[in-house]
Amino acid sequence: MRVLILGGTTEASELTRLLAVDPRFQATVSLAGRTANPSAQPVPTRIGGFGGVDGLMAWLKHDATQAVIDATHPYADQISSNAVAACARLAVPLASIVRPAWEPQPGDTWFPVASAEAAAEALGPEPRRVFLSLGRLELGAFAKAPHHRYVARTIDPPDDVALPPHIQLLAGRGPFDPEAETMLLEREKIDVLVSKNSGGAATYAKIEAARRLGILVVMIARPQKLRGHAVENAEAAVTWLEQRRPHRTTCCSARGV
Repeated sequence: MRVLILGGTTEASELTRLLAVDPRFQATVSLAGRTANPSAQPVPTRIGGFGGVDGLMAWLKHDATQAVIDATHPYADQISSNAVAACARLAVPLASIVRPAWEPQPGDTWFPVASAEAAAEALGPEPRRVFLSLGRLELGAFAKAPHHRYVARTIDPPDDVALPPHIQLLAGRGPFDPEAETMLLEREKIDVLVSKNSGGAATYAKIEAARRLGILVVMIARPQKLRGHAVENAEAAVTWLEQRRPHRTTCCSARGV
């Protein structure tokens, strides 16, 4: 069974490892290309966009894809929308790994906002020391709040983004340790943490650290993502694929639609 994994997450990597050793499946993983040095995958890998819905449809037809697993980041709403549209038009089964969002716990102080721009505005007029745990593309929103001092952690350097004047850049890729995160926030005298609600365990340590230290978290809400059949993890995605195998279909019917 030919499977396309829309990847870039921990769940996608787990799924590729499972399918790579399962002879029932021939998987390809697609990465958006936003990370300069993505982790090596044990299955064939393509990097870059498809070119919208039509481009994705063309790829699925050419590959004779029989199922798609959307294991993209909770904030990657455009590719998920394209996948829903393309798979619906071609009658290709689609499942989406839905990572639960974090929920505030006793001791947390969260200020929810809708975007990075709203997060920058929420920091207020008084200078603060702010830890930004975001993708590099969101850092530009804080150039409009230049009076704060920032520490920003990203996987890749934000070379192509206009940054605020007072910013210290850290390179890092999860998972992170709560003790190390607590030490980092203390050392940098952080007043506010700005984070996406990514969910999962890999980067939750910063939320634990903020709770310990009584630090305000400005939490950027998730977009409303379209999705296929919802599954909770990589193992559930494999089970869903197993259930599709008795009804094998290619992405194009005899009529070519």
